[in-house]
This record gives sequence, C-alpha cells and structure tokens, in this order.
Amino acid sequence: MRLHVEALYTCDAAGRLLTVNDRSGAPAPRFFFGCTPNGNSLWFRHDIDAALADDIRQLCESQPTGIDVVDAEPFIARLSRDEPVRKTWAGPAYHFLATLPSTGSHVVRVTPDNAAILSPYLEDWLGDVTTCAPMAAALADGKAVSVCASVRITPHAHEAGVDTNREFRQRGLATRAVNAWARAVRELDRVPLYSTSWNNTASRALAKRLGLIQFGSDLHIT
Repeated sequence: MRLHVEALYTCDAAGRLLTVNDRSGAPAPRFFFGCTPNGNSLWFRHDIDAALADDIRQLCESQPTGIDVVDAEPFIARLSRDEPVRKTWAGPAYHFLATLPSTGSHVVRVTPDNAAILSPYLEDWLGDVTTCAPMAAALADGKAVSVCASVRITPHAHEAGVDTNREFRQRGLATRAVNAWARAVRELDRVPLYSTSWNNTASRALAKRLGLIQFGSDLHIT
C-alpha cells in the first residue's frame, strides 16, 4: 500500500501528501485511506490541521481491515465540517503474479523510434511515449490498438494506465499489452501495480482476466 500511495502522489519529508504524481501536479486529496488484510493505513495532505487529523484517525480505528468497499460516509461527514467535500474516489488496488504469462505475438515496446505505430488509433498517447515509459502496445495490422504505460512512476513502483481503441475492445488485446508492460517494469527492477475504481467494471474485469491479486482498497477524499 505504501508503494501504491507513493506512486499516486508526491509526499513531503514527513510523508504528507502534496500533489498528484503526474504532469498535472494537481493538489493531492485531503485524505487517503488504504485498507488491506494486514491492517489499514492513512495519509493526509500537508495542510490538514492536527485536530482534523486526530478525528479522522479515530474514525479509521473503527473501520474493519480487508479489501472490501470502504464506508466513506463517516469521513465525508467529518471533512465537510471544515470545508465542502468536492470529490470522493474509491476502488481496488492490485499487484501482479510472481510469474507473468507470455504476451504472445503482435505486442511491442513503444519507443520514440517506433511511436508512429500509435497512429491513427491511439494518437493521444504520442506525447507520453517518453514520460510514461515503459509503454507496451498490442497491434492489429501493424498499428497499436491497445496500450499500457507507466502513468505514475517512482524509483520503486510504476502504476499502469491502459487504453484500448473502442473498435478493438473485448478481443484480449489489453491483456497482452498489460502483461508486456508489467514484464518491462520488472526488467527495470520496479514493482508493477494496477488500480481502478469500483465503478469501472471494464477495468475490474481486465484485472480479473489478468489474474491480478487485490492487495487492498483505496478511499480518496478531496
């Protein structure tokens, strides 16, 4: 869970959340709660005062451990007393199997040298080839139609970002791309991680097809 949080957000020396760990640099959520079978953990944004943090910690102590959906309402109620809650996000977090399956044919690593394969189906990723490396793509007729890349990066872990062109979904192509990406991340001696929201049924189905192991669940409140 710590690797996951540090990949999602930048932190100060005290471990308090600062910004989203991507090019946007948007402010981190006010509160992050991570549940795992081995215990729960929490992080606060750097500007949360001590009294609010103490109240939230007490609420956390009443929450069960595990990987199920977290009850957000007590946290929303307490945070709303200081300022309105603007966004709530929750979902499962996964890690990969120790042994990754073969990706098969028609999967490539995307680099600046072959980035043209992202056209015409995944052109929005052209600007991310370098910043989101490693990037892997599944091909159809020599063109990338499904891509997986490192959208959050630290020296210890990478978080997956996945996109498949609508015309090519439900063909198993995303599975190939994600497995190839995970292999590339492990070659860098980093931990590949995957997370999504509870509402994203397609992404959760992909995690199931990949055989990913859910290690916890997240709750982010801004």
